[in-house]
Amino acid sequence: MAYDDLREWISALEKAKELKRIKQEVDPVLEVCEIADRASKAGKRGKTPGGPALLFENVKGYPGARILMNQFGSDRRMKLALEVDSLDEVADRIRAFMDVKSPEGFLDKFKMLPMLAEVGKFFPKTIPAKNAPCKEVILRENFNLLDFPVLQCWPLDGGKFITLPCVITRDPKTGKRNMGMYRMQVFDGQTTGMHWQRQKNAAEHLRERLRAASGDSAASHVEAMAETAGGTTRLALGKISGNRMEVAVAIGTDPATTFSAIVPAPPEVEEFMIAGFLRQKPVELVKCETVDLEVPAHAEIVLEGYVKLDELRIEGPFGDHTGYYTMEDEYPVFHITCITHRKNPIYSATIVGKPPMEDAWMGKAVERIFLPLMKLTLPEIVDINLPAEGVFHNLMIVSIRKSYAGQARKVMNGIWSMGQAMFTKCIIVVDEDCDVQDVGEVVLRTTNNIDPQRDIEFTLGPIDSLDHASRLPNFGSKMGIDATRKWAAEGFDRPWPPMIEMDSATKTHVDEIWKKLGIDE
Repeated sequence: MAYDDLREWISALEKAKELKRIKQEVDPVLEVCEIADRASKAGKRGKTPGGPALLFENVKGYPGARILMNQFGSDRRMKLALEVDSLDEVADRIRAFMDVKSPEGFLDKFKMLPMLAEVGKFFPKTIPAKNAPCKEVILRENFNLLDFPVLQCWPLDGGKFITLPCVITRDPKTGKRNMGMYRMQVFDGQTTGMHWQRQKNAAEHLRERLRAASGDSAASHVEAMAETAGGTTRLALGKISGNRMEVAVAIGTDPATTFSAIVPAPPEVEEFMIAGFLRQKPVELVKCETVDLEVPAHAEIVLEGYVKLDELRIEGPFGDHTGYYTMEDEYPVFHITCITHRKNPIYSATIVGKPPMEDAWMGKAVERIFLPLMKLTLPEIVDINLPAEGVFHNLMIVSIRKSYAGQARKVMNGIWSMGQAMFTKCIIVVDEDCDVQDVGEVVLRTTNNIDPQRDIEFTLGPIDSLDHASRLPNFGSKMGIDATRKWAAEGFDRPWPPMIEMDSATKTHVDEIWKKLGIDE
């Protein structure tokens, strides 16, 4: 049964002995994050990989406040969050929907009814405000974001940042809602930065509003938004008519809804629908007080407001998941018009930095769950691995069933044309008999199987905004390595040697006598 809210999730974590309550007074400036960082790296010291989830109950300067950290920070907790025994179960459900064929007759249509009914369970539903826990306290005036224990994570950060927000916007063309996760620097009690990298959906919504507000005559100015890292620009258009875009932010939702905010879903699919699919139960929404948007009704905290189309402000630096600081840049400003929250709200946050950290487990879940969608476009893919040290977008290892010359390069280019995978800086392609999850095996294959000049391909294209090494913001080079066996059809005429492998009969016999050898004693 799906968790209704963050509190049910915390109870489940405690029941599973995955939660540690911190009674010692801890400062939300740096100290909370140092503790969470050490916990998330506990596996390096031979302890449980990922360490426990942490509920801080004595936050310095915030009497009665509680902060939840590292809630997704292990393989077991990711499975608990999505209520499965294996992440492959979710992938199998996705695969089952993709395998459905168009009904050809009445009997086929009749057989599809149960599946259609199941799909109907995923759609979000709006409930009355009186039934929404996030409306227990409504502050239209005299609200102050600084009343919440927002964290400063690293010493050189530009200030305090909201790090686990579900940011909700609406596509001005289609009306569809989008929920993404973008860090928010707190400027003061009523405003924050909105870190909308230019390739993200919310940034595109802002550009669409700019185009609509500016008119066709300003199209060239609007397209100049590509010139900046944030995806916006300081247009020389004076005051833009209708210069606001409404935004809502939910903090502290049920785990499936929070996780849905990071998934690389196509713009046509609302993240609330994905959350419903993951939960196997619809997300309950409620209308905001001051903006025309809906938010998760069971959220701990909801921020309502808007960004101005013609306003930017310096945001950053911020210690990012790359292990480096993202430096200062201009981004839109979020103006809060109302704050609603539950009584005694629990503030949910995360910390990113040098991996492995909590986000590595979230990224691994995305990898496993969305593999079937990649195979839909590139069916020769057997498996993929996004190593934590590759920080999601810097390295992807792919195994394929190779059927023709040049197929590895075809796969590289296919990945670079696929949604958020376009940011992948390095792709290594190996044969299907290589376990991509075994990085040692991948290194062995790669270093042995390539002639560097022949098998490494470079291309230019979009680069993640957080990449500090690219030649330009958002634009740079990428590398693909073909580490598959080379064929004569690819111009390789030498014999390819077999890999060393013991025969099965000998291995079986040694298995049978192993204990008698006393080697493990």
